[in-house]
Amino acid sequence: MTTDTPAPAAASDGLLFPPTLREVMLRPRWIAMLLFALLVAGVFAWLGQWQLSTAIDTDPVPAGATEEIRPIADVVAPGEYLEEPLVGQKVEVDGAWVPDDFIVVSSRFNDDVQGYWVTGQLRTADPEAALAVAIGWTASRADADAAARTLNDAATGERVTLTGRIISDEGPRVPDAGEDPLEQSRMSPAALLSRWHLPEGGIDVFRPYLTSTDPTGALADAGLEPISSPAPELGSPINWLNIFYAVEWAVFAGFAFYLWYRLARDAWEREVEEFEGVDPDEE
Repeated sequence: MTTDTPAPAAASDGLLFPPTLREVMLRPRWIAMLLFALLVAGVFAWLGQWQLSTAIDTDPVPAGATEEIRPIADVVAPGEYLEEPLVGQKVEVDGAWVPDDFIVVSSRFNDDVQGYWVTGQLRTADPEAALAVAIGWTASRADADAAARTLNDAATGERVTLTGRIISDEGPRVPDAGEDPLEQSRMSPAALLSRWHLPEGGIDVFRPYLTSTDPTGALADAGLEPISSPAPELGSPINWLNIFYAVEWAVFAGFAFYLWYRLARDAWEREVEEFEGVDPDEE
């Protein structure tokens, strides 16, 4: 009989027996497959350990840290994204208002009341950059437009110091068909940039924006209400999604061993079936 499988084991009395599962698993082919399964499982285990290490924040932001006023240069630089733990951080910034750059942004809520923000471009001094600032809120579009005109007329280029919360850019929005293309409904420095007056040669721009908490002087005379900007809620130090991914990698590592065992067992079962189908007269 011609076959590609190893010959069945023979006993001392001449009887033939099928190979055992252990004998099949100890063959060089299946030992090599086991080593490969070990390599794959090791990679999966490393990925699971990495996911687990990032799932728990070992250095969470202390309670109240966002309420400590810090210089904006210590929190974010022009052109950089605002890191998650710093969203809502109170900052202080020096600069001068740019005339004719006070723009109304719609769909703004103050304590669940929909209205409008009046925003402006603050030209910061150190570093020199353009910063979008939400100055105040009003429920009326007419009042918002009037406040923007008042602020544009009052902007003299004098240096001012503001404090407020630094917030991540909301991103621009493409207006729907029939909408005014100049209507601003998102607090996006990238969108406001196209309407600002900028120096020749360009200037650095802060990606996040500032919600001012202390509009004074001419800003207060514009008749705007302070923007409601409560302290951000502290997130959980545990990222459950990363823990779920870590468990998944552990399951994949176990599946690599199971697949090796299943393939080896299938090969053994085929040999046993072939052995049991052998006619003794043909030996």
